[in-house]
Amino acid sequence: SGGQRQRVAIARALATEPALVLADEPTANLDSQTGAEIIALMRRLQRARGASFVFSSHDPMVRAEADDVVLIRDGRIESIEHRNAAQEVVA
Repeated sequence: SGGQRQRVAIARALATEPALVLADEPTANLDSQTGAEIIALMRRLQRARGASFVFSSHDPMVRAEADDVVLIRDGRIESIEHRNAAQEVVA
């Protein structure tokens, strides 16, 4: 299934313990529970290993969990929201 392929792709990407993960729609094709588990896993990796995650997503759950949100509309940055002032953001 698409969800299983998505989980395998995520597992492969995280297996090498990268410092930066770029994820295009990481919760697409997943049910809400599995999507929440994936986001929680990525949050744990971010805290435990200092890994950084950059997501492209239409999923409101991903946005709700993000430390920083950049809204892009029609190819232009419309807004930037910093939710966690304790973290340094590097552009």
